Amino acid sequence: MALPPTMTAIEIATPGGPEVLTPAQRPVPQPAAGEILIAVAAAGINRPDLMQRQGNYPPPPGASDIPGLEVSGWVAALSEGVTGFKLGDAVCALLAGGGYAGYVAVPAVQCLPVPEGLTLVEAAALPETLFTCWTNLIDGGHLKAGETVLIHGGASGIGTTGIQLAKALGATVFVTAGSPEKCEACRTLGADLAIDYKAEDFVAAIKQATGKRGVDVVLDMVGGDYVRRDIEILAQGGRHVSIAVQGGPEATIPIFKVMQKRLILTGSTLRPRGPAEKGRIAEALHETAWPLIAAGRIRPLIHATFPLEDAADAHRALEDGDHIGKIVLTVKEAPEI
Repeated sequence: MALPPTMTAIEIATPGGPEVLTPAQRPVPQPAAGEILIAVAAAGINRPDLMQRQGNYPPPPGASDIPGLEVSGWVAALSEGVTGFKLGDAVCALLAGGGYAGYVAVPAVQCLPVPEGLTLVEAAALPETLFTCWTNLIDGGHLKAGETVLIHGGASGIGTTGIQLAKALGATVFVTAGSPEKCEACRTLGADLAIDYKAEDFVAAIKQATGKRGVDVVLDMVGGDYVRRDIEILAQGGRHVSIAVQGGPEATIPIFKVMQKRLILTGSTLRPRGPAEKGRIAEALHETAWPLIAAGRIRPLIHATFPLEDAADAHRALEDGDHIGKIVLTVKEAPEI
């Protein structure tokens, strides 16, 4: 197919607030070896995008300076040697950057077919959250059926996905969230216990709910003082997985308690990993999570959509913190191939 020479993309004019997100014209990227060019229909908004905009999370070497870590759309071009996809296929993909645009080139191994029964807007909300939940709950946290997990930020994109994934895999799920409405949404998604952290002490609530045993895994996107409090409610042999530091990048922890309980403290970032590692996660998701999505056991929760040109408003909505689930940009110029 004939591709346009340019596309609309959202640039970060200078580090700062949402107002620095500026629509601009950029050349349509050309897929390198092993890559697919996607005509973007929708792009998910994530907190790393906010950090990049603020100047606190630069893209990894070789990645686009355009923000955006996940998209859905149609295969518009394939480089030589790419197999498993054809022109016009509906796909979603995890990116190292470049999603806030009309087109994006991405390694084929990081692409997955849009799951049966999902819209393209819903599919755009899958990659970042599912890749993150899988690599941290399963790979890092070693969560197994019959175990108990505490997910902080239960109403976030990561949280709403993590609840559904953990429940589908047979775990008992506890969450924290910041309002009665958010707690109710988490329970509707399957959380066995939702704790309003603004009204309750989650440490006391978890101890009561587990008969003081504690939980096997904590997925923590807060950091700071939460790490010490998490250690209080981890069971013997528990695993603490850090994925963000919204409450602060440093923590003071009781080392002797870590030793007594034989705890594992780990964490990860996803964006800097190479295509081979991301491809391995994609294969695991396609094998395990995609059938769960097709069966209706996992479904992205969409809070709001914004046109691509209104990316600044989408960032404001995420920063306000009132959302439940994901915020997604839609690309009106995307042609259905």
